[in-house]
Amino acid sequence: LGWVPRPGQTPDVTALLASGPDGEMLWMDVVHRPGQAPTVRLMGRYLLPPCKQRWHTCATFLPQGGLLICGDRRGSLLLFPCSSSPGRAVESTNITNGSTEPVDEGSGSKWEPSCLLYKRHPLLEAPLSVLFGLHGKTGVTSVTCHGGYIYSTGRDGVYRQLCLQAGQLQVLRKHRPCKGLQWIEELRFTVDGDLLVLGFHADNFVVWSSRTGENLHCIPCGGGHRSWSYWSNSSAEAFAFIKCGDVMLYHCDAKPHEQQVLLASLHGREITCARRLGTVEVPGHTTVNVFITGSEDTTACILVLSEHSRAAMPLTWLSDHISSVRALALASPAGSGDEGFSSKGLSALLFSAGGRAQIECYRLLCADNPASESAVTCSVVHVASHRLDEHWERKKNRHKLTKMDPETRYMSLSVVPGTSTKQLPTSWKFLATACSDGSVRVFGLLEATRKLLLVAESFHHQRCVLKVEAFLYTRAGGERQLLCSAATDGSIAFWDITGPIREAADALHQAEGEMQPLTLGSPLLTVMAHSCGVNSLDIHQKAEGQYLVASGSDDGSIHVCLLEVTVGGATAQTCLRVVERVARPCAHAAHVTGIRVLRPHLLLSASVDQRLTLWHWALGRLDALSTTFFHVPDLAELDCWEVAEATGELRYYCVLCGRGLEVL
Repeated sequence: LGWVPRPGQTPDVTALLASGPDGEMLWMDVVHRPGQAPTVRLMGRYLLPPCKQRWHTCATFLPQGGLLICGDRRGSLLLFPCSSSPGRAVESTNITNGSTEPVDEGSGSKWEPSCLLYKRHPLLEAPLSVLFGLHGKTGVTSVTCHGGYIYSTGRDGVYRQLCLQAGQLQVLRKHRPCKGLQWIEELRFTVDGDLLVLGFHADNFVVWSSRTGENLHCIPCGGGHRSWSYWSNSSAEAFAFIKCGDVMLYHCDAKPHEQQVLLASLHGREITCARRLGTVEVPGHTTVNVFITGSEDTTACILVLSEHSRAAMPLTWLSDHISSVRALALASPAGSGDEGFSSKGLSALLFSAGGRAQIECYRLLCADNPASESAVTCSVVHVASHRLDEHWERKKNRHKLTKMDPETRYMSLSVVPGTSTKQLPTSWKFLATACSDGSVRVFGLLEATRKLLLVAESFHHQRCVLKVEAFLYTRAGGERQLLCSAATDGSIAFWDITGPIREAADALHQAEGEMQPLTLGSPLLTVMAHSCGVNSLDIHQKAEGQYLVASGSDDGSIHVCLLEVTVGGATAQTCLRVVERVARPCAHAAHVTGIRVLRPHLLLSASVDQRLTLWHWALGRLDALSTTFFHVPDLAELDCWEVAEATGELRYYCVLCGRGLEVL
C-alpha cells in the first residue's frame, strides 16, 4: 500500500495504490470529509512487469497530468497512463452490516468503514515506458518531480535525474551524493535552492546538503529503517522510526552555525585538468567564462568565472567516475556549429576520463539566466560511458587472451577532427586516448544511440603513453586524420589513422553498432624528443602541409619541430618529414606540464617551478621573451584562448590548474 498526493485536487482527496497478486496494481481515490464515511473509487488497474518481487515501492503523479510514474521492488521505473474521468470510477459500498448498498457521499451519516464493490473493472493497462532495473535489485525508494524534471532514488547509492521525451522516460544523469551513503531514501528541495538527500549511512540517519557537500544532521538510530519520518524547520528537527516494534522519536533544537565559509572550494583534492568551454553573454552583466575542471576527488566541476567579480562559482558537479578524473576533451554536438553555439546557448560534448579505464560522455548546454546568482544555468545530459573491464566481459574467447590491467588509467584525450563529413556513412565522433598500459586507443561515439565503443588500438609504445593530440591535414583531394602520441621514454610518434577510422565507420554502420577492435598498425614517424616522459604536447598548423609540434618534458626541456605532411603516389600514401627541430634543455627548473603554440612563432610554457614563460621560435632558435610567476603549486595543465578586444588587438588568456586554479 502507498499513499500518493493528487496534484490539482482538494486536500481531502488522496490516491491509494495497492499491489496485489500477479503484479496487478490498483489506483484508488480516497475522499474523506469530517463526519462522513470515506469514499473509495477505483480509478485504474495497472500491470507491473514480471519479476521475483512484483510490487511497487513508490509513486507520484506528474504535474502535467495524465501520467503516473512509479518504482518497484526490482529497481525499475514505470510510466503509466492515468485519467481522472469519473466515468471510470466504481463507487464504494457500506459493509457495516454486511450489506452492499452504495454510500451517499453527500449524506451526513456517521463515519463507517467502506470498501470497493468490484462490479465494473477498468481495463488492465501496461506501462508506456519501462526503465528496467534502473536502481539495481534493491528497489526504488522514492520518486518526485521538481522544476520540470523527475528524480528517483534507490539503495544503490545514487539518485537520478530524468525527463519525459516523446512519451518515454529518459535518464539525463545520475548523482552520487557522498561516499558510503548507499541507502538513499528521499530528496527534499528547499526554498533557498538547496537539495537535501535523506538516507542511512551505516547505523546513522543522515541529511546531506548537495550545495555545501556536507552532512547537516546525523542521527544514531541503528540504520536501515523501512518505516520512518523526518521533519525540520529553522528552530528544531524531529526523526521518528520503528525499531523492534517500538516507535522511537528523536527531537532536538536547531544548533547555530558557528562556522562561516570564507571561500568555497571547487574540489576536495588537486585539480588534474581544466578546459575552457566558452563565454556566455548575460544581459546587464559582463561576459562570463565557463570552465570545466577534473580532479583527484573523482568529480568534474562546471563553473563560471566573471572578470568583474573575479570569483569562481560552480554550476554543477559530475560524479559518475569511480576514480580520479585525469583528462577532459570537448567537441561540438550534432546539430551545432564548429564553435559550439546553438540557438539556446553554448553547447558542447564533454568527454572525461581517468582511473579504472573509465570514459564518460555528457552533452552540455549553458544559457544565460539573469535571475540566478551565477547568471548562467547549465543543463547536463549523460550520453554514454565505457569501461575496459566491462568491454572485456563481453569479449568472445576471452579465456584465450591476456586480460587487460584493471588499473589502466587514461592519461590524455583528443577528439579526432574532420570525422563528421560526407566521407563517413554515419555521424560518428572519434576519440583518441593515451593509456597507462602502453596503448593508444580510439573510441567511436554515436550520440543518437548513446553508444561509445572501442574501435581501434595499438601497443606500439610498450610503455605508459602520456599525451595524444589529433590534427587534420586538408588537401584538394580530401582529408587525412593524423595522430601524435608521446610516451614516458621521451618519444613522439605520428600516425595516420584515416584508414582505421573509415574501416571502423563502415563496420559500425554494417554491424549496427557492434564490432571487434581494429589495429592502428605502426606509426609513420617516431621522433626522440626528450630523455624522459613527455608531460605536455601541442600542435599548431603553420602553413599548408606544415605543422609546429611543441612538447615539454619531466627534465624541464622544451622541444619544437616543424613537421611537413605530403600525400602522393599512386596509392596516395601519407609521408611525414621533420623539416626543422630545436630543443631547449633547461627551459624550466622542473617538469614542463603545460605548453601551447599561440602563433606560428609564439609559444607559452608552464612548469611546476611556477613560471609561465613566453617564447619566440625561429628556425634553429628558441628565445625567451618574458616570464611571469603564478601562484598555483604542483601545476598539472595549461589551457589558452584568445580574445579580440574592442580596439582590434588580440589578447591571450590562460587557465592554470593544480593545487588550485588561476586565470592570467
